[in-house]
Amino acid sequence: MEHPRISRDPKIMVGKPCIKGTRITVEHVLREVAGGSSIELIANEYLLDRDDVVAAIVYASDFIRHESLIAA
Repeated sequence: MEHPRISRDPKIMVGKPCIKGTRITVEHVLREVAGGSSIELIANEYLLDRDDVVAAIVYASDFIRHESLIAA
């Protein structure tokens, strides 16, 4: 699946996936959500579009969906 709002560049944040045109990582967005911040609050706080925040969440979901399962 394509993620046009997410970019990975080894020169930006050591290649971590970021919201395109920013240094805001997908990881940071997920930690904000996990900490109880709403999508709207994150968007306002970091001057992002709501769709940027949603794209970060979707990217992480797609990444996890394609991970291999390891049997215990």
